[in-house]
Amino acid sequence: MTENYRPTKAVIDLGAIKKNLSAFQQRSGGAEVIAVVKADAYGHGVLAVAKTAIENGVRLLAVATPDEALYLREQGVSTDLLILGATPPNFIQVAQRHNIIVTAVSLDWLAMASVNVAPELDTLKIHLKVDTGMRRIGVQLDEVDEALEFIADHEFGFEGVFTHFATADEADSGLFLEQVRAMNSVIDKLADPSIMVHVSNSAAAIMHPEMSFDAVRVGISLYGIAPSPYVGKEMPFELHPALSLETEIIHVKKVKAGQALSYGATYQAEQDEWIATLPIGYADGMLRGLQGQEVLVKGQRVPVVGRICMDQCMIRISEKLPIGEKVQLIGSQAGQRIFIDEWARKLDTIPYEIPCILTKRVPRVYSDSTEVSDLPFQEPDTMLR
Repeated sequence: MTENYRPTKAVIDLGAIKKNLSAFQQRSGGAEVIAVVKADAYGHGVLAVAKTAIENGVRLLAVATPDEALYLREQGVSTDLLILGATPPNFIQVAQRHNIIVTAVSLDWLAMASVNVAPELDTLKIHLKVDTGMRRIGVQLDEVDEALEFIADHEFGFEGVFTHFATADEADSGLFLEQVRAMNSVIDKLADPSIMVHVSNSAAAIMHPEMSFDAVRVGISLYGIAPSPYVGKEMPFELHPALSLETEIIHVKKVKAGQALSYGATYQAEQDEWIATLPIGYADGMLRGLQGQEVLVKGQRVPVVGRICMDQCMIRISEKLPIGEKVQLIGSQAGQRIFIDEWARKLDTIPYEIPCILTKRVPRVYSDSTEVSDLPFQEPDTMLR
């Protein structure tokens, strides 16, 4: 097991992920929950999250790219995998060999796939993506009949059909309802009732359980983050944030009134102040735009002062504190909490980005309830079902 020598770490509560998964399993009324673990499980660590999801009833994991799917197979994950994005011609036979489900994103893609499959290998499994209004990838509505005919005429393992909602996390439901009507017209064309229908993302699974169909895809909210402020206010059940970010004070100094700090001298002490240095910077994902963001020290909110450096940043504290004093950047300390949403507002972005920008230099340490331990997953067979 690799030793971590920096006090900076992201602690992932797998117990929170279990609670969120259970809530969606109940909310979906018996439909499957597809755990979306793309982008290293939204920065939470894909192997630990995949293992937790599988152990708690998930039978299909979704990723974004061929490389993400192949990595899971190489690590011994044998559960069904679906690539939500497009796959290139040179991956088709790899998908056949490794039992990876790919997405048919257009008529051109279907034609390409049909000439790249290897008849001697296992059947290529596909889910058909329909563009009902997202305008990103997917077969157009007026192409659905042709796509279904093409699939029927070729040796594909047609296992699912899906779409993606553009505004399920917003109060204005105009486009959402248009997409629902469009997708219902597609579903009516399916002759085989065994074809899995999945249309709901996290927001739709929360706000529109009637759209659960055969399965729902849960991404951001699996990790305890609401898809939008609107959904957060309307939540019918509690989400449990899984990620916290912590570090320790590594240096403390007294700065005199009028003295400036860090690059560009953008912060100047108004009076004699205690300043502590933290071993985390923009190379870890604590971007320069977080200057002024508050952190927790001894349960009190204190600000980040001066420009954030690549490896370090500074905070203003009210008294001299010892080296090694715990600092909570995201998460709870002594009854107070810094939410990921605060970072998102400070950076003028969405909460999705925050765990994803925490770089690999920040070790992920896993906990369940009160016990914290590293999960190395060194043996591939520990991931097998």
